[in-house]
Amino acid sequence: MSMDLILMGLPGAGKGTQAQKIVEDFNIPHISTGDIFRDAMKNETKMGIEAKKYIDKGDLVPDEVTNGIVADRLAQDDVAAGYMLDGYPRTIEQAQALDTFGHELDRPVDAVINIHVEPDVLIERLSGRFICRTCGATYHKLYHMPKVEGTCDVCGGHDFYQREDDKPETVKNRLAVNVKMNTPLVDFYQQKGLLHTVDGDRDIDVVYSDIKKILDLLA
Repeated sequence: MSMDLILMGLPGAGKGTQAQKIVEDFNIPHISTGDIFRDAMKNETKMGIEAKKYIDKGDLVPDEVTNGIVADRLAQDDVAAGYMLDGYPRTIEQAQALDTFGHELDRPVDAVINIHVEPDVLIERLSGRFICRTCGATYHKLYHMPKVEGTCDVCGGHDFYQREDDKPETVKNRLAVNVKMNTPLVDFYQQKGLLHTVDGDRDIDVVYSDIKKILDLLA
């Protein structure tokens, strides 16, 4: 029996770490939309050529092209034992399309794992990074402070800065956009009885233990 999954979660919720563990234990390909776009363009598939036209102009790739690229990917041999989609679907239209071509390919989604962490916690996680201006060493307010406060462990410098996209205001806006996109999808899969929400604000191994229990029931 194959195991066909969608992995959801806001930026900073720990999706990447959990995806790695799922792949190791269940031996299914981790399909992130970024990777399949790059592959489709590199291999110059019909949909890849189409997507490149938009990406080269800096435009958003329309749903029908994205859907086509994902459908092509799910028809490949290496997904025989299952797949884990990450970064797709992003819209209700994409979720409905996946529903349609998933059934046509006889690969409907079995479960949606949603790693939930409150946005306030994510703001702290994502905006905690700061960098030594002298040597570029990276620190984090929650996870990796310099041994001596205000002094870089690597070069002894005292001048630190924060990148624009790590600043709390930027992070807050980014999360707000993602919450707005994710909420209808969470509702959509909840109504279908496919949604499994896991509390991501705990130790990585504890979170994975919960995910593994869900997947063991599907396997």
